[in-house]
Amino acid sequence: MTVGNPVRLIIQFMIPMFLGNVFQQFYNIVDSIVAGQFIGVDALAAIGSTGSLMFFVTGWLNGLSSGFAIIVAQRFGAKKYEDMRHFVAMSIYLMMGFAVAMTIGFLVFNIPILRLMNSPAELMDDVAGYMGIIYAGLLVTAAYNTLAAFLRALGDSKSPLYFLIISAGINVVLDVVLIRFAGMGVEGCAYATVIAQAVSAICCLIYIIKRYPILHLKKENFRLQQGSFGRLLSLGIPMGLQFSITAIGTIIVQSAVNIYGATYMAGFSAAGKIQNIIGMVAVSMGATIATYVGQNRGADRMDRVKQGVKYSWIMLLIWSGIEMLLVYFGGKYFTYLFISPSQTDVIQVSVTYFRTVFWAYPFLCTIFVFRNALQGMGYGLVPMLGGVFELVARATIVLLVAGRTSFAGVCLADPMAWIAALIPLIPYYFYVMKYRQNQSYNIK
Repeated sequence: MTVGNPVRLIIQFMIPMFLGNVFQQFYNIVDSIVAGQFIGVDALAAIGSTGSLMFFVTGWLNGLSSGFAIIVAQRFGAKKYEDMRHFVAMSIYLMMGFAVAMTIGFLVFNIPILRLMNSPAELMDDVAGYMGIIYAGLLVTAAYNTLAAFLRALGDSKSPLYFLIISAGINVVLDVVLIRFAGMGVEGCAYATVIAQAVSAICCLIYIIKRYPILHLKKENFRLQQGSFGRLLSLGIPMGLQFSITAIGTIIVQSAVNIYGATYMAGFSAAGKIQNIIGMVAVSMGATIATYVGQNRGADRMDRVKQGVKYSWIMLLIWSGIEMLLVYFGGKYFTYLFISPSQTDVIQVSVTYFRTVFWAYPFLCTIFVFRNALQGMGYGLVPMLGGVFELVARATIVLLVAGRTSFAGVCLADPMAWIAALIPLIPYYFYVMKYRQNQSYNIK
């Protein structure tokens, strides 16, 4: 990504990323669709209420792997291939260690966490069973995220997409078989998700072995070197925390929604999943920017960094306008995917959410541009600080309105969080670009 037209390169890389992210979201979305259509509102509410918690858990692993992959992309852009392989090996150590620790910790504290989230007693068994299986499968989640991140660091965003399409198809089939025919309930959805993710991880590994000799590791690549873990963690932890802090904010909002009961939980869940799908364009563009900026920083092409960020921002602002129209006029009909049109109360909850937040989508899209550009250049602290601003804004709104006003008041937590996140991000990005203007940056 260090040569050629920036717009063309970014779009070519982003489209497979977008489709891949959609299919990755597909797991929980299909679980919700099948549960809502074949089991009922309570099942949709149970699985839907886990979305923010799953985002917290998988977001941490995704953030870590994305942060580690930035260093891999920088070394690849600088053509320091032996150094790149060493950081790939160290990333594997770290990702597996985090996955094992998280599996143990979350299984132990599964019920207490759900109680803190105000999960209704009548849904507790279903929610706890679903999340327990997801926690047990975190190793395969970490494996896929890590391997896919390595491929994207080298500029290959298509292969992870193909593997996700395969595993998403498996997930759909297993969902229907385990719920509709085996009668396993919401736990069947969780088993289907873990098995499908394992397939995608295995496919990634086989593909890397066969097609990417540059990523073939030797014994010496796994030797510990002073400072290697520190370099990886200096980017991985801030990115993981950024995802986690954002997820904590959504968990706080989910906890507030849970107070209103299963109908609101189901409607809020459906709206959130629709918004996540539509928002995947911005998420994918952000991941593309991180890789693009990382490679061009490694090649000392800061002029291309500036161009890429500018054009990406313009494209996302245009897309945010399309998003606004889609959810304002079509949100009601998208909700039919998850619940029968006869469930008018649930559908009205989704419509209320969309009508409350749609105007703030340009702010949300802007976050992904500047946050990921800073991360691609190796700055992890301020993007994480943006997440802290998000968390504070969400928590403040929830504390002020939860249980005191209507559901629409709780919905305002998202727009306020998106605006707050930009307070540190935009000024710091322009400060960094001005500081580096006419200077050459060499990776140490």
